[in-house]
Amino acid sequence: MNQHDKKKVLGRGLDSLLPAARGTAVAVQPGESIRDIQVGLVDRNPYQTRKRFDEDAMKELAASIKVSGVVQPVLVRAVAAGRFQLVAGERRWLASQMAGKRTVPAVVRQLSNEQSMEIAIVENLQREDLNAMEQAHAYERLSREFGMTQEQMAQRTGKDRSSVSNFLRLLKLPEDIQALVENGKLSFGHAKALMSLDSPNASVKLAKRSVAMNMSVRQLEGAVHGLMHPEEKTKKPERKVDPNVREAERAISQSLGLKVRIEDRNGRGRMIIEYASLEDYDRLVVALEHLR
Repeated sequence: MNQHDKKKVLGRGLDSLLPAARGTAVAVQPGESIRDIQVGLVDRNPYQTRKRFDEDAMKELAASIKVSGVVQPVLVRAVAAGRFQLVAGERRWLASQMAGKRTVPAVVRQLSNEQSMEIAIVENLQREDLNAMEQAHAYERLSREFGMTQEQMAQRTGKDRSSVSNFLRLLKLPEDIQALVENGKLSFGHAKALMSLDSPNASVKLAKRSVAMNMSVRQLEGAVHGLMHPEEKTKKPERKVDPNVREAERAISQSLGLKVRIEDRNGRGRMIIEYASLEDYDRLVVALEHLR
């Protein structure tokens, strides 16, 4: 099937094939019914985008299924040798096994490989429970396998086109950074900040420093800005000081042997005396005591 035919088939009625209302419920279509299928006869969807499941959430779902059963059926399609392949509802299928259930309620639907792939990817993106890298790979696969534009992907998943673009940009980051995002050590916001750097080595070093120092996104954005504009670090605004204040600073500094700064505003302000060692500090204390 060529790309044009894929788009034509998938674009025709895909919404009716997806779980209803962008949620977990599967709408039963005319001619379909919900039937109990042995969990051992169901295979994982090879097009599944999600790689990780929250362990605590899965235990909670399994406990609920053990007591109340599976409230919403999974969506499957028939494959060879009397087996079935998951299209949507992998969490419920896995949790049913954890709960010791022998069967799982399912809607069996006739779907092509292409339809199964797109439904699995889009359904997960709509649920918003994928990590940032999983979402990035999902969008990339929709683009590669079905030739979808960013605008089309945004429409199918209910996202802004700019969000789709930013997720795809994650795939241009060095693999070390992608791994940190996938493992949850860096957020999507952190990764987005690192996209501004042109140097892969600099971005990786800064990413690792961000993790080690537990930087917030704002702190990392500041560090990125510092790398991109190093001249701003050394450039200091010229300090305008009244000549009389400047002379007072010089006289006191000479007397104490320490750097002195006076900040004066119409006769009110503060005096800052800097010391570089404990010896300087002790000398300053002694000098101040002599003023009593």
